[in-house]
Amino acid sequence: MKTGIEAAKLLGADVVVTMDGDGQHDPGDIGRLVSLVDEGYDVVLGTRVMDRGTMPSWKIVANKSGNFFTWLLYGLWVTDSQSGFRAFSRRALESIETRTDRYEYDSEVIREIGRHRLKFIEIPITVIYTEYSMGKANKQGFTNGLKTIFRMMRST
Repeated sequence: MKTGIEAAKLLGADVVVTMDGDGQHDPGDIGRLVSLVDEGYDVVLGTRVMDRGTMPSWKIVANKSGNFFTWLLYGLWVTDSQSGFRAFSRRALESIETRTDRYEYDSEVIREIGRHRLKFIEIPITVIYTEYSMGKANKQGFTNGLKTIFRMMRST
């Protein structure tokens, strides 16, 4: 993710859109994210709807926990701190500095939004649950969640 963002900056991109590589995000939503950057937002955060009808219960619990610890450590509340579907303005690209990888990277970006007082908005996005994206449960378990929180604490 960070390498791609750095390459986009070197190429002079005015807007960068990131999305997770698990096929969960609908590329059809990209235009909506970009249009909000064009309207003056520095960061547009794609937010997954967290209801039991569309999102598995374990993902809801994991996401709400991630939101809580992101807020607790970094002081900025967002609805879906772990969504990787985001759009960044040139100003945001030049301001955001991250040191972490993995799941804590998403939360660290939230810290940077608050630290630099970047103008942001959250918008609902379409989520496509595939067999592959659902198979990540073992990578997002309780132990990994504790490791992520520990790494977030070290990056503050």
